[in-house]
Amino acid sequence: MTILLALGVAGLALLALSLLFDGILEGIFGGLFGGLLNGFFDGLLSLPVLAGFLSMLGFGGAIVQGTTGAGLAVALAGGGLAGLVVAWLTWRFGRVLMQDRGGPAPRGDDLIGTTGSVVTPIPANGYGEVLLRLAGHTVKYAAKSAAPVARGTEIWVEGTLSTTSVTVRPVERP
Repeated sequence: MTILLALGVAGLALLALSLLFDGILEGIFGGLFGGLLNGFFDGLLSLPVLAGFLSMLGFGGAIVQGTTGAGLAVALAGGGLAGLVVAWLTWRFGRVLMQDRGGPAPRGDDLIGTTGSVVTPIPANGYGEVLLRLAGHTVKYAAKSAAPVARGTEIWVEGTLSTTSVTVRPVERP
């Protein structure tokens, strides 16, 4: 049982090392054979996957041996089966986390109608700066207005001049 527990602890140590050396195995296998192995394994030989397999091989084998009194071979077979399941789950979970399912990037037209506040005063027909809320983020844009707008004034975006500048007008409250 000591060997099995040592394998489990070694897997946990490998998992801790994967935080420091993230992607090192992918880089090694990506360079072998002109990158053919990287596409074939597609993350199966990552440190977290190997750490999950090794930990479950050891700890799962120790559980099998401790509960059934079976020999080392049966314990390794049971732990190996559990290790394969954990390795596959780790690989699938990693792939899901790496997929970018974000929406499309906001465009200039998406700014029209948003509100914000002036952070640098805008002179008449000159440029100042405004903070706008776009897609849950606060972004700073250069702003131009037909009339002067003081700092702290709430504004409304009328149009876009470029990717970094907008035309604004003050929000009038009734």
